Amino acid sequence: MSSSECVLCEKREDVALVTFNRPDVFNALSREVNKCFTAIMSDLEADSAIKVIVLTGAGEKAFVAGGDIGEMGSLDAMGAREYGLQAKQSIDAICNCSKPVIAAINGLCLGGGLEYAMACDFRVASDNAKFGQPEINIGVMPGSAGTQRLPRFIGMGRAKELIFTGGMLSVNDALTYGLVNHIFPKDVLIEETMKIAKSIAGKSSAALALIKKAMNRGAECDIETGSLFEIDCFGLCFSTEEQKKGMEKFLKKKS
Repeated sequence: MSSSECVLCEKREDVALVTFNRPDVFNALSREVNKCFTAIMSDLEADSAIKVIVLTGAGEKAFVAGGDIGEMGSLDAMGAREYGLQAKQSIDAICNCSKPVIAAINGLCLGGGLEYAMACDFRVASDNAKFGQPEINIGVMPGSAGTQRLPRFIGMGRAKELIFTGGMLSVNDALTYGLVNHIFPKDVLIEETMKIAKSIAGKSSAALALIKKAMNRGAECDIETGSLFEIDCFGLCFSTEEQKKGMEKFLKKKS
């Protein structure tokens, strides 16, 4: 399978559906997958016609069930570090994308797959989804910010237990803990996710980009610093055509 086939990109008007396409190995991540995915995200970032990006996995069994162990098995310490740094480029492409990125999780979401999903702006899942960081079961640990992001979603105690044991989290627990926003039947997951994506795509792209930047920045700093950054972003909204048109439309309705 060529790199262009291991990650697919389908543009549905103003929403892009990006699919990890290695169903024979549960959509496992590899160097080629990471390279192709990063390139696709760069193209979508530059495409002004695309307003929202949805990530999913091919088939019904897995979103992404982790890294490609066959590829990683022969790595030494420095090789593993380089592997992790390349994966970080893909995850940074999600976090730093100015457009909302939604994970539509269809089945197993494990290891690197969960780390990719947690980098998205939010997650929706099929009713057969399962989550985990099982790296401990093969003698390693998460290497793409799993130890950093998972506690922020489900709390330190739950995250440590899940990572220490290498167990799995049910989709219902994931919803209860705030890791996912919605659960849908697996046969309508993409349809329902696209409805959410379309509702977002109709909003101001400039405002969405600034909201994402402000919320991401705020999660990593004190509230005073975050509030001042938000005010700067709020001010920038007033330099956009979308703000002027939006407020004019609102005032006309009121008159």
